[in-house]
Amino acid sequence: MELKLFLQIVGVALGLLYLYLEYKADIRLWVVGLIMPCVHGLLYFKAGLYADFSMQLYYILAGLYGWIVWHNAPRKRDSSARQIQHTPLRWVLPLIGVYLVAHGLIYLFLTHFTNSTVPFWDALTTVLSVVAMWMLSRKLIEQWLVWGVVDLITVGLYLYKEIPLTAALYGLYTVLAVAGYLRWRKEAKQAIQGH
Repeated sequence: MELKLFLQIVGVALGLLYLYLEYKADIRLWVVGLIMPCVHGLLYFKAGLYADFSMQLYYILAGLYGWIVWHNAPRKRDSSARQIQHTPLRWVLPLIGVYLVAHGLIYLFLTHFTNSTVPFWDALTTVLSVVAMWMLSRKLIEQWLVWGVVDLITVGLYLYKEIPLTAALYGLYTVLAVAGYLRWRKEAKQAIQGH
């Protein structure tokens, strides 16, 4: 079996498990989140998606950070919804600012120092993923919306880069991002009403 195909199959399996655990707000998502970037990193490097490759290093660090944050969070009886919340409005402009600056910097790096054929889109999905991952570590409901945008764009990008199984996984991620958003919003509302 070709390495690229094998990595896609393993990556899809890990991705589905990760998404299920994320949907359930289960802390074990961070364990899968430490393994999955190793598989995807190799795949993206072979496909010439250098920002996505480097993003996997961030995912490993973010996985450790997310696990620590979730593990050390105050525990309440309603464990799955205890910390799920909407993004505070005061965080929106800083998040947009971080996105814009980081996108510009990564785009410039990719155009000047790599042979990337998709520097704008690679930078866009990479930086939005950084933002979404940070939002996930804080259990912010709107992280699902950011992931939905990333996933939708990534489908086209990965089809273009001829990694169709991974593109299909991101197509599924797009649909499940909507379901995750609705579930987390409902759980946050129920937690508020329960108090």
